[in-house]
Amino acid sequence: MPGKDTMPPMLRVSDEDRDKAVDALRHGTVLGRLSNDTFLRRIDVALRARSRDELAAVLRDLPAPPRRGDWLVRAASRCAALRAAVRRAWRGPQLPVLALPRGDRAFVIGRSPDCDLALANMTVSWQHAELRRAQDEWILVDLDSTNGTHVNGWRAGPGIFVRPGDNVRFGNAAFRIVG
Repeated sequence: MPGKDTMPPMLRVSDEDRDKAVDALRHGTVLGRLSNDTFLRRIDVALRARSRDELAAVLRDLPAPPRRGDWLVRAASRCAALRAAVRRAWRGPQLPVLALPRGDRAFVIGRSPDCDLALANMTVSWQHAELRRAQDEWILVDLDSTNGTHVNGWRAGPGIFVRPGDNVRFGNAAFRIVG
């Protein structure tokens, strides 16, 4: 006969309960109530939960997920998530523009006041990079800079073609190319 100090046995969490918890966490992420990091941490806790109380604690601040057959609620959730993603992208950092030069003359970029584009940024070398005309296209050439020249995340090195819409970076100074 159990004594007064013993606890009743904990009920094991069923796989169905875990699946419902995972669905609720997904729904909370779609609604924008959970960040990706929070979602991943809570999924880990839900999968390791041994009692229903532990599982309930993971879902304490989330609304109940829609029933599987409720397509209208799911569609509205997806629209809300898309709207939130567009809003985040719109608010994201906007890069300053770098207009491609007119004419065929080479265009020098660097920290020197003698450069065609002088950048007051300590990560930019004195003469950092050069834009050169090659028939109908422009080539961005790194001039052995200390912190590198990058186009769309790729190192420019001895030369890489650039066109309007490309993102370029000289050290930590970033720009978007326009025509």
